[in-house]
Amino acid sequence: MVKTHITKSKVSAEALLTITEVGMLAYWVFATFVVLNLITVDPALMYSDYQNRVIVAWNWSFFPLDVLFAVLGLIGRFGNQTRQNKQIVSTISLSLMFCAGLMAVSFWALRGFFDPFWWGVNLWLMGLSAMFLWRKLKVEN
Repeated sequence: MVKTHITKSKVSAEALLTITEVGMLAYWVFATFVVLNLITVDPALMYSDYQNRVIVAWNWSFFPLDVLFAVLGLIGRFGNQTRQNKQIVSTISLSLMFCAGLMAVSFWALRGFFDPFWWGVNLWLMGLSAMFLWRKLKVEN
């Protein structure tokens, strides 16, 4: 009975990672469509100072980091590789996810900007990745 609970918990937790990673890839597809003027977004939904070229460049500087953590995370769970390689790829992905969230929260904190949505998303990235990294450390030790 306990084993079933652990298995369900692991599946649910991995589903959260998968949803987060797919969501991040969807965000960048969406952002690309906005840049290409294929869609428009209500300015009230955009991040602070979204028309400032420096802020836009800052946002796009996350593109490689976000795409790497998302793709590596998906490969780490669904790729056809050895268990050891999956662990390595997954650890790299989780570390990058944590860094992406931390960098964004740090930036907005330094600018004195608080938006519950933007902070929430980035705190989610930090919390989710920290939880999984902690679990990995506990299992390995």
